[in-house]
Amino acid sequence: MTARHTPDLPATDTSGVLRGAGAGALLPTHPGLSAAVSVALKEALGGRGQPRIAVALSGGADSAMLAVHAAAVARELGLDLHLFHVHHGLQAAADAWSEHAIALAQRLDVPIAIARVQVAQAAGKGVEAAARDARYAALAQMARDHGATLVLLAHHRNDQAETVLLRLLRGTGLVGMAAMAPISHRDGITYLRPWLTQDRATILEAADAVEAACGWRAVQDPTNADPHYTRAALRELLAPVLDKRWPGWRAIVARHADHMAEAAQILDEVAHEDFARLEPSPDGVSFSLRAWRELSPARQSQVLRHWLAHNGARMPTDARLRDLLRQLRQLHSLGHDRQLRVEQAGHVIRCHRGRVWVEPRE
Repeated sequence: MTARHTPDLPATDTSGVLRGAGAGALLPTHPGLSAAVSVALKEALGGRGQPRIAVALSGGADSAMLAVHAAAVARELGLDLHLFHVHHGLQAAADAWSEHAIALAQRLDVPIAIARVQVAQAAGKGVEAAARDARYAALAQMARDHGATLVLLAHHRNDQAETVLLRLLRGTGLVGMAAMAPISHRDGITYLRPWLTQDRATILEAADAVEAACGWRAVQDPTNADPHYTRAALRELLAPVLDKRWPGWRAIVARHADHMAEAAQILDEVAHEDFARLEPSPDGVSFSLRAWRELSPARQSQVLRHWLAHNGARMPTDARLRDLLRQLRQLHSLGHDRQLRVEQAGHVIRCHRGRVWVEPRE
């Protein structure tokens, strides 16, 4: 199989693998395909007018089944499909996972691009957050390199339910409780999550059927079951208890996320109007402290969340947001406002000459 190299990224290498049909290639009518997840994918893609799409493929069961089903749906809808694999280098088996992803691409007769990234734990981020940021940066670069404006992600209802619980435990507020959106935009790329209403059991059944039919088996990431990691701790320690007491809790919690998303949209529209009254800078990185103080306490809080999200900052926990609100409300003079400096994940919030600023942490 021939390899094609694209321009290097900072601390990232990318390469694209040309099409190459492998033995036992999976066909659109392959018995491993699931009607339920295929229909969900087709409905999500229908009418989008995106001639070239991509699937973020880790090699695990979820993303692999998304790739398998996307290959069939893309052929049916006349779409050009690519697979994007990010090599994080965090596991000893990372090289083998990349080879495994390439093997699946060969069977599907779909081109695959590989990006090797370096995950830097810095700016107050944990390894999970740092790996996620590196992954999205690599996906965006590969999408630009290969002309894809839409990237499919394999998050499902189980992931959504876990995300809601994690956000709840972190106190991230209404916006955080909305969890993952079916459609999101980041770095000029559109991300589509077509399986947020699909239970993982359905996806695993498809993975078993594919393995039985052609022998290709999804990889297992040991961190997914390691309680040292926050999401894995929820999945391994808390979820079994909920499963025993409330078997349908995932669907209920995921539906709660939909309700929170609707409420969050209304609040965001209000916050957008409020922020426009704060004498914002043209780039939106600063606003007038005096104008902000004229808002009601609840709207002060909401417009801060809106402002942070606009500038790509992670949402603070409830405790950190309360502390930031307290400090902003206690600033009484221009001579003292320079004392404000609050670090929020990879950003710094400061005040100078009556204006509040947010900027990436150096």
